[in-house]
Amino acid sequence: MHPTALRVVERIAGSASTDFGVPGAIPKRDTTPLAAAEGKRLASLVNAAWVVYDQVVDAAPAALRKGPRGGGRDRDKMADHVRDAEGAYVRKLGLRLEVPDRHDRRAVATFRGAITDALQRPSNGNAPVEKGWPQRYAARRIAWHALDHAWEIQDRSDPSRG
Repeated sequence: MHPTALRVVERIAGSASTDFGVPGAIPKRDTTPLAAAEGKRLASLVNAAWVVYDQVVDAAPAALRKGPRGGGRDRDKMADHVRDAEGAYVRKLGLRLEVPDRHDRRAVATFRGAITDALQRPSNGNAPVEKGWPQRYAARRIAWHALDHAWEIQDRSDPSRG
C-alpha cells in the first residue's frame, strides 16, 4: 500500500446534520477500549483545536462579512454559540459543569480542563452516560465544532474573499 493511500475502514450513513459537516453518527471504531496514552493524545488534539479557535476569535473583527444570502452571525454571537454548544457537549461525557463566561479565561480553562480530563480517562469504549458519547467521538465532535467556526470566522473576516 502506498504511504499516502487511504483505506476505508468503516462507512456510516449520513444525516441532515452531515450536510453541514457534523460528524453526526458514532462509528463502531469509536466504541473500542481507550487506553490512557490514546486518551491523552485525544485531549491534546482537542486542546490544540481550542488554541487555534481562541487565536482566531481574538484576532477577528467584531463584525464579520455576511454570507452569500446576507446572513450569518458576527464574532461574538458565534463565540457564544460555540461556548453554549460545549456546555451541551459536556453532558454527553457525563459532566455537569456551569458554562463559563467566555471572557473569563480562568473559568474557561477550568471548564476545558474538566473536559480534557474526561476525554483522557481510560475506558472500555462505551459512552460514560446513557445517550452520551464515547471519548473518541466526543473529542472529534468538540474539535470539529471549534475548528469549523474558526474557519468560518477567518473566511468571513477577510474582505478579499467571497
